[in-house]
Amino acid sequence: MRLLEAEFPKEYCDQITKYVELAEPIHWRMSDADSRGRCVLRAIFDAGEAQELLDAVQSLLENTKDWRVIILPVEAVAPKVEDKEAEKARRQRKTIALREEIYQDVAAGARLSSDFFVLTALSTIVASIGLSTNNIAVVIGAMVIAPLLGPVIAFSFAAALGDLTLILRSARNALSGLALGVALSICLGAFFPVDFQSHELTSRTVLGLDAIALALASGGAAALSISAGLPSALVGVMVAVALLPPAAAAGLFLGGGDPESAIRAAILLAVNVVCVNLAALAVFAYKGVRPRTWREQVSAEKAQRVYAAVLIFLLALLTGAILIASRTG
Repeated sequence: MRLLEAEFPKEYCDQITKYVELAEPIHWRMSDADSRGRCVLRAIFDAGEAQELLDAVQSLLENTKDWRVIILPVEAVAPKVEDKEAEKARRQRKTIALREEIYQDVAAGARLSSDFFVLTALSTIVASIGLSTNNIAVVIGAMVIAPLLGPVIAFSFAAALGDLTLILRSARNALSGLALGVALSICLGAFFPVDFQSHELTSRTVLGLDAIALALASGGAAALSISAGLPSALVGVMVAVALLPPAAAAGLFLGGGDPESAIRAAILLAVNVVCVNLAALAVFAYKGVRPRTWREQVSAEKAQRVYAAVLIFLLALLTGAILIASRTG
């Protein structure tokens, strides 16, 4: 459940009351105007049900100064809410977090920070050691700390909203993180002893169509988790599975003087990046993630079509490269 709290000038009280009645929250209360001429609305909704009311309130107040909407999670209410018809409707409805909640979560992944680079560097070092020593536990540990979920999902979410600013920021983060990982692993491969016959390392040069299925599942699970407002920590590990090991492997092989293996690992990395983003975009579209205003929705739909077409084209090229490599490998 979610608690929506809105504070606004009293002249909008009647109109917002009508919006609330149409939204049919579990419980709501509108305060009388205070000494400053301001009213406060408090309404409790099931998760994801407040989007229409939130959009209506924002559209009504967007040209007004001094208003605020706050959304808070509700752990429990008493007495227990029991409505069999409402429960049946909830089971039939797509569960989705509020757009503003999702944006708040994913936008953090589009911010450059020292922590992002430090975690990327540390996870690359740990992954490189795990790959070189054939230690799967160490590789998994690297994926736990890898901060790659944020920028990747932020990129797909921004494309779903047609938010060019967020697209550029998240792309910058994703490319910076992957570039740092590859560059650091090149140095490790060139100046430190690496067992290039390690199974964990050589397996990142094996190209097959199963890699496409893994990356699609990773991206879809990540987007589904975030759009439903569920914890994304474990899904972040799954995304890191698709991105971090092949990036580290490509760098290690390149630093160790094996460009052919490096290219194969780089192809696997490219396939994973494309598939994760394509699956995430598809999930956001299925969940109905879209901007608030009609004009923004039209622009976002065009951006989604272009973005999806580019990803599908790239996936077709990479699939061809996989098929060719598997025949010659």
